[in-house]
Amino acid sequence: MGNLYLKYRQGFPKNLDKVFIQKSNGTSISYEELESQSAAYANGFEALGLKPGDRVTIQVEKCPEAIYIYLACLRANLIFHPLNTAYKESELSFFIDDARPSIFICTSDTYQNFSNLQISNTPNHVYTLHGQKEKPIQDICIRTDHKITDCSKDHTAALLYSSGTTGTPKGIMLSHGNIGSNASSLVQCWSFNEKDRLLHALPIYHVHGLFVALGCVLLSGSEINWLESFDTDSVLDLLSTSTVMMGVPTYYTRLLSSDKLDKEIVKNIRIFISGSAPLLEETFAQFKEKTGKDILERYGMTETNIISSNPIDGTRKPGTVGLPLKDQFVRIVNDSNDLLELGEIGNIQVKGENVFTGYWNLPDKTNEDFSSDNFFNTGDKGYFDEEGYLIIVGRSKDMIISGGLNVYPKEIESYIDKIAGVKESAVVGIKDDDLGERVVAVIVLENKSIMDPLAIIDHLKSQISGFKVPKEVIFLDELPRNAMGKVQKNILRDNYQ
Repeated sequence: MGNLYLKYRQGFPKNLDKVFIQKSNGTSISYEELESQSAAYANGFEALGLKPGDRVTIQVEKCPEAIYIYLACLRANLIFHPLNTAYKESELSFFIDDARPSIFICTSDTYQNFSNLQISNTPNHVYTLHGQKEKPIQDICIRTDHKITDCSKDHTAALLYSSGTTGTPKGIMLSHGNIGSNASSLVQCWSFNEKDRLLHALPIYHVHGLFVALGCVLLSGSEINWLESFDTDSVLDLLSTSTVMMGVPTYYTRLLSSDKLDKEIVKNIRIFISGSAPLLEETFAQFKEKTGKDILERYGMTETNIISSNPIDGTRKPGTVGLPLKDQFVRIVNDSNDLLELGEIGNIQVKGENVFTGYWNLPDKTNEDFSSDNFFNTGDKGYFDEEGYLIIVGRSKDMIISGGLNVYPKEIESYIDKIAGVKESAVVGIKDDDLGERVVAVIVLENKSIMDPLAIIDHLKSQISGFKVPKEVIFLDELPRNAMGKVQKNILRDNYQ
């Protein structure tokens, strides 16, 4: 049986009364509750008529119930489809229309405004989480014993969307085997054990907080110090009772800005892990100086989960993302797919059980992103040093990573270019000490047009997620272009850095 829930359950502690989640308010959730609540939701989904392969779309704030629902989907062999809570109506309409879920679970506000969505494929069921007047999803829960559905490890367990350079989001299908094999590798690589307590301040609608963090805990039977969102003071309060922290670089820069951070407060932490965006070497050095701890940087993406990691035992090299994980094959090739030597910069490709099965309903795009010998083209460029450590030098797709979240310039440009008075635009990422990169829009206006930068920003706030909205707007008479007419975003980045 390849069901991921069975793999997770093998890692549960023998005593299910053990704490799974410790909340900051003093309450806790045990592994027994995790088992029974996920069973109750799985029974409820099946009673509604959901069948293996049906999608369960969920857009709610971070809470333990979202984990119950995720595990219930695994148990019943349904496809879990989590969405960023920041998505606006136009974005949400696309995701629902494309994924065609059988059930949509959302906040009360979204439920009340559901009729405003422009969708042609309405889910059979729409529920709220923690709703009162609306239909609460908790009402479907029945019985706490559930027979786990048999399935292949190749069956799709989750559907996560990642936009491309065209601005059209792509559904990434991750199988039970993809997620499970990667979690097993990480438990071994990072030496997770039942005595660990992970400080979890990450969102759980993407790979980092959902599959990486939770997978390590579930497979090792360890515990979680749970925060619904990152708050510097709250994190500092929990560091002394934690043994592991995972975060994006922004978390570490914000901790460094606090006078409370010192060697004493982190003495019980055996490992700080950073990912989802490049960690600056100066952040690594400053954190080491202030805490005595080396941050462990790793590398991954939605399509692959984690690809490489600096070691637990051994040198953690700042500026590198470490060594390929066990059973993963990572190579650097040129545009003709010829292997390059150590130190030569090229395209990063990866093959292994962790690599996704394909894009949702996009077989041509799937074929395009895989080589003839089944290596996935990550879209990143880098090289291996003489010791086999991977160094990433850039992203060929111009993606911006702001606060650990992916921002795709083409998508933002498509919204800006629709604004009356705008001739064209270019969106770039500029280095930012807090966010890693901040989003900046460079705009060329139509003849004689006059626009207020703040008005453009306010307009975009009503159209797209807050993390995608440009932090500043710059007006130019024309965009820099090369001989082929392509906008030279590297010049824009350099000019406004």
